[in-house]
Amino acid sequence: MKSSFQTRCIILCSILVIGLSLLSGRLVQIQLVDRHRYAESSRRTFHRVEKLPAVRGMIVDRREEPLAKSIPVSTVYVDKNHLLDPKLASYGLAYQEASAQPGWNDLEPGVQRKRINGLRGEILTRDPAEAIVSKHLAYAVGVLARPLGMRREELRAKIESSKGKWVPIAKDLPEDVADNLREAVDKHWIQGFEFQNAIKRWYTAPNLATHLIGFTGEVEEIDDNGKPATRVLGRFGVEASMEEYLAGRDGWREHCRDARGLVVPGNSASLLPPRAGLNVQLTIDMGLQAIIEEEMDACLEEYKSVRGAVVLMDPKTGEILAMASRPHFDLNHKDDVAKNGFNFAIQAVYEPGSTFKVVATSGVLNEGLATPLTSVYCHNGNFVEGKIRVPDHHPYGSLTLAGVLIKSSNIGAYKFARQLGAKRFFDYAHKWGFGRKTGVLLSGESSGIARNTGNAVDFSRAAYGYALNVTPLQMACAYSAIAGDGKLLKPKIVKSLVANDGTVVETFPTQVVSEVIKPATARMMREALQKVTETGGTALLAAVPGFKVAGKTGTAKRHNPNGRGYLANSYTVSFAGMLPAQDPAFVCVVVIDDPRTDKVSRYGGTIAAPAFGRIAARAAAYMNLQPTEPVTPPLATAAAR
Repeated sequence: MKSSFQTRCIILCSILVIGLSLLSGRLVQIQLVDRHRYAESSRRTFHRVEKLPAVRGMIVDRREEPLAKSIPVSTVYVDKNHLLDPKLASYGLAYQEASAQPGWNDLEPGVQRKRINGLRGEILTRDPAEAIVSKHLAYAVGVLARPLGMRREELRAKIESSKGKWVPIAKDLPEDVADNLREAVDKHWIQGFEFQNAIKRWYTAPNLATHLIGFTGEVEEIDDNGKPATRVLGRFGVEASMEEYLAGRDGWREHCRDARGLVVPGNSASLLPPRAGLNVQLTIDMGLQAIIEEEMDACLEEYKSVRGAVVLMDPKTGEILAMASRPHFDLNHKDDVAKNGFNFAIQAVYEPGSTFKVVATSGVLNEGLATPLTSVYCHNGNFVEGKIRVPDHHPYGSLTLAGVLIKSSNIGAYKFARQLGAKRFFDYAHKWGFGRKTGVLLSGESSGIARNTGNAVDFSRAAYGYALNVTPLQMACAYSAIAGDGKLLKPKIVKSLVANDGTVVETFPTQVVSEVIKPATARMMREALQKVTETGGTALLAAVPGFKVAGKTGTAKRHNPNGRGYLANSYTVSFAGMLPAQDPAFVCVVVIDDPRTDKVSRYGGTIAAPAFGRIAARAAAYMNLQPTEPVTPPLATAAAR
């Protein structure tokens, strides 16, 4: 009997010891091993982190005219975990009943809160959970539908038909609308509606400088609360290339909930203010930008083309004063961005034709192999030597170097290139910046091709602008070197970075890429190119009353993109010029791709040169340039090549 009792006691004690040991082990596991997991679970239950998005920096032009700015917006979400919780939903119903009682508005806030808590207890006791949730949803819909711009049935259907637990019901609400909604939610003790702050990009002139300014896009992310969120990111143009400066740093604000699920104020460490992005000041002038875009659109319409570009530069600093490409799109809506997002000014490569003749002619001048008066024989328009055949559009006998530019002789350009030799010719081409990217702060730039293949035929064709390709921006940079002192400058699109208080954080100085030609050579080239726009030259229609203009026309057959050879009756026409010729204030390059007009012959002198003339005249007036020449009536006719 005694032995049996002892055995039972031992068994009972063993069970107790084992049970307590298991409980102790579990306690150790919870307290030590799984402590972080449970703490994080608790934190997520009672804490919520609200992102405070940084205001993206503005993009402004050189005169501080805003081009892109950020507008605070909010997205309203339904959190079904709270919306369908009867313990939380009862607060809204309690407020609904309490606020309907006489004298409610005369009560102190503390008294109102006590009355709401009392009524809430009665509601939880009196009504079933499903009824509480349903009544609260109807109440919330009735309060919020109209401020959201929806009908009650529409809002309720949107909430009930959604499958997720975190559902967006209204996006990109203006700040004042979102503030009114927040106030309504708080005032009426409505549960389950959350607000996520965001910044929306807005462009003040959405059809100007579209490829240059660029645009932003939204990236889907998961926030610290496990909820889907969006982040604005630069996708194109300056918005993309200057992302690290424009973006700023997001902040956050932490909300805590008590055991009943109500939001309570956070402590002093629960807020990290956002840091705004820097403003980016561009070198472009929107007045000049509007001029070149208006004139380019008129030119494209008149001569039946849809593609082209205009680049306007300051040759003394390398600053891009205006740059436009066609086709383009609306920055705010971006409906045609997939089709028209190609930036012709920096991404299109084309065979430049006669505008490239400055490489050979300036090269022999710079090397002392010729002067502007040095003559070469042009074989009456047809040069043949072995496999090399160089045609001219008109038969010429002997022409001076200046005459080769004035008449745009292919044979003359080749003769001077041959004096340089292929190696030196292509060395000069590379010094001019052809065959490599300019380094402008824009995404997607093309490098073009200016390669010495070692083939004599390719060399002969390169002398007059074939068998290689360039971008409009590269050509503008090259002619800026002629307009200046012979130095190739890196094109500059960003002038400075500016803080919100107006402090200039960083400036972007002028950068010399290479010394291409001597200042004296550049001066001789300007004098020769000036004669191209005078009587007997190919660019008489580029003349501007009151000013001397220097420049060069270009006409090139368009290469067949689907095979070898060139397209029949299809051309790229261009003009690269500067004004005033003696001391240019700007360089302007106009490129029109595949004009289909039958009104005029399709040459650089008949299409691109007149567009330059109109742009240059308006730009000179806008920049308040003083005329240097007496104004004479314009001539009615001109050569065209």
